[in-house]
Amino acid sequence: MKRIYSLKKHSAFGYVYHKGKGISCKEFRLLFVRQGKLKIGFSVSKKLGNAVHRNHAKRYLREAVRPYIPQLKCGYYVFIAKDAINDCPFSDVQASMLYALRRQNLLKEEN
Repeated sequence: MKRIYSLKKHSAFGYVYHKGKGISCKEFRLLFVRQGKLKIGFSVSKKLGNAVHRNHAKRYLREAVRPYIPQLKCGYYVFIAKDAINDCPFSDVQASMLYALRRQNLLKEEN
């Protein structure tokens, strides 16, 4: 994922947590707020495990969303990892990602 798409500021995360609409899957929760730019952030709690497990979860989420970035509508996205993400194969995370984005109508219409 390119750096220009990274959501980094604490205030931006807080804004998405308070104003965002969300959907939950087995592996993660997606929060979204409409904005002028496309920014994507990832959140993994220390409850998930040590640094190795948290980084593994972030890599899974980052790689699962990467193919859909050109199709995403503008806005702030925050993906919050759940405990089940480290036990699931990557194909399940990808399928859940597509399901969540379609369910929230966050992919641009193709002509």
